Amino acid sequence: MDEQLCYAYAVVESSAPLELAGVRGVADAPVTLVRSGPVAAAVSPVPWEGFSEAALKAGLEDLDWLEATARAHHFVIENLAARTTVLPLRLATVYLDETRVRQMLDERQADLTAMLDRLADHVEWGVKVYAEVPPASSPAPSPAASSPAPSEPADADPGRAYLRRRRHQRQAREDAWRVAEEAVRRTERQARGLAVERTRHRPQQGGLARVPGENVANDAYLVPRRLSEEFRTRMLHAADGLPGVRVDVTGPWAPYSFTAPLAPGAPEGAGQR
Repeated sequence: MDEQLCYAYAVVESSAPLELAGVRGVADAPVTLVRSGPVAAAVSPVPWEGFSEAALKAGLEDLDWLEATARAHHFVIENLAARTTVLPLRLATVYLDETRVRQMLDERQADLTAMLDRLADHVEWGVKVYAEVPPASSPAPSPAASSPAPSEPADADPGRAYLRRRRHQRQAREDAWRVAEEAVRRTERQARGLAVERTRHRPQQGGLARVPGENVANDAYLVPRRLSEEFRTRMLHAADGLPGVRVDVTGPWAPYSFTAPLAPGAPEGAGQR
């Protein structure tokens, strides 16, 4: 059994003017190109013991391994994207050897070439909309909490006062969602005439959001590189005048969200390729 496997990062044009000397990827391995006609794959050797099918399954559940591998994977892709059009491959795409990589390129040459042509001179921008939405419910009030606020009329019935506060809370939540929906509509309008494609991702929740507010929209836009600054400026001002709403813009990135046919449903081990 060969002790080295072949880790694949992305597909590029064979004729792309790339200088990969000194570029190192996963497992600190040097990156090279495997060519097949008009397309090529950026690859590097990785050890069997760390990237076999069983090792990958274990690694994908190890946060330290996952973070280090993802950082190296994306470093290579962004390095390539700074020089040419790239079709990013899914994290942990591993082949038995370069022959298997070349076979994949041969079999999918027409599709890969068409995608490279479609994505040429385009970049991906991420647009997330966050809203300060009050919680859907709150714990039952204590007797002290049932006392009316100074601005509220006195009410001898604590239950009625509680219901009034709940109505106010529900109204505040509905108002916050209406404002958030308007912000999302604004981002969609501002993208018209600039973005050529959009992908809607699931809003991030809990620890994934990592920032204040509730993520109500998580979109990716494919934008011609020459229109990038105008797109970014429009998005940064999309929520102007809308209280409690923020639009975060990230990019430009390689077109990760627009190469879905290259991403299998789940990371596969080297023994399956």
